[in-house]
Amino acid sequence: MAERATTATRAWRAGRLWDHVRSAPGTYLWLLALLGTTLALHRMSPEFAHKFLLHRSTNIHELSEHPVRVLVSSALWTDDGHWLPYAALYALFHARAEHWLGTARWLTVCAAAHVLATLASEGALLWAIHLGRAPHSAVDTLDTGVSYALAGVMGILTYRVPRPWRHAYAAVLLTALTVPLLTHHTVTDLGHLLALLTGLACHPLIRTRPHTHTKKTRID
Repeated sequence: MAERATTATRAWRAGRLWDHVRSAPGTYLWLLALLGTTLALHRMSPEFAHKFLLHRSTNIHELSEHPVRVLVSSALWTDDGHWLPYAALYALFHARAEHWLGTARWLTVCAAAHVLATLASEGALLWAIHLGRAPHSAVDTLDTGVSYALAGVMGILTYRVPRPWRHAYAAVLLTALTVPLLTHHTVTDLGHLLALLTGLACHPLIRTRPHTHTKKTRID
């Protein structure tokens, strides 16, 4: 009897897990792709991995030569070679946002945050190079990963947090991403803040979500 109960519990948990994955297919397909590229990265030598990632990096040089290719490919590789932290963050933020917004709107937020933050931050770096405030070698910096998309999703999830906690959540996010920018002044820190602001600016995607209408019965 106890064995049957245990089997039923495991089946119920597996069913719940599968339902969760099906509610956010884009998130888990993306996470699966990151697992594959991370495993591939671990098979490369450090020197080869660095050169390999440079060609998939959204630095100034690659953006000027192959903008579309690197904007897509950079979102499929992690430069630190760690996958498990991304799995936890994806399950916590991306899956929740995709389930709430739907795959199309969630992907729109991810793409907007990733592309706009990348172009704006690299544009700021190019201007700094032009002014002599950054070395010319910065055009070939390594810049891959999915953190801009994650920051954008964290931003739009602000509108999912119930009041009065919504403003506190937004304040914590803004503080967490502004302080590193003010202290370190890096392009990546600027990109994270811009991606968060992009997510916050995606509020119209929430207002245009389809609503379920219930029929009202008129009683005379």
